[in-house]
Amino acid sequence: MRRHEFQPGRLLAGLVLLAAAVLYLLDATGGADLPWFLVLPMAAGGLALAALVGMVTYAVRRDRRDRISESSDR
Repeated sequence: MRRHEFQPGRLLAGLVLLAAAVLYLLDATGGADLPWFLVLPMAAGGLALAALVGMVTYAVRRDRRDRISESSDR
């Protein structure tokens, strides 16, 4: 199996959506009494944070790739 790059933005998005699903499950089974307007902003904020992490990761990798190609051109 080929190895792939670690993508922290996707990991964060998955964890946020998993947490939202667990909260909805707890609410449905009676384990917690959460208003709907609490979980939706949490999921939206988590996805926005995951997008930011993904953009930062991309920028860092692009800068690193550019530095490597500059040093090899010399």
